[in-house]
Amino acid sequence: MKNNKTLSPAVAQELLNILKTRFEKNKQRHKGMDWAKVLARLQANAAKLWSLNEMEMTGGEPDVVDMDKKTGEYIFYDCAAESPKGRRSICYDHEALASRKEHKPAGSAVNMAAEMGIELLNEEAYRQLQQLGAFDLKTSSWIMTTPAVRKLGGALFCDRRYDTVFLYHNGAESYYAARGFRGSLKV
Repeated sequence: MKNNKTLSPAVAQELLNILKTRFEKNKQRHKGMDWAKVLARLQANAAKLWSLNEMEMTGGEPDVVDMDKKTGEYIFYDCAAESPKGRRSICYDHEALASRKEHKPAGSAVNMAAEMGIELLNEEAYRQLQQLGAFDLKTSSWIMTTPAVRKLGGALFCDRRYDTVFLYHNGAESYYAARGFRGSLKV
């Protein structure tokens, strides 16, 4: 299924049921939004539904968090309490992965996000997510890194400790069992 980026009708319906249940359970994330309108957008965008399924299958628990006022697109973020389990122990990007001579991780955040058809959260989006709840209390998440930092070999990640969101840096080639990444998708 990964090649054509479409879901079978049964898998699509199962995902829509999961998303609806999550939407109804977490109304504070999307005040004033109507599930019927979100559903119509999802049903009209098979490739985006495939990407949401990838987010779900890797433990992201995607949910609607905002709407782009200019385009009318709904914005989904990974809303799992901790960095998605299926996306941990990875370095930042392909360049970092290629630079490791031993003990290479299975992949990189940037590549994985691209394969899934999603984007890494940037610092602003990560802080917006944290306004909706307490996330990454035990884990951390790679975020989009500025070209200037990346050019010098670094990459950025965030977490929440002591009721505060922290922004850190690390070598882009580093990876840890408790660090993954969170993504976003506009539908």
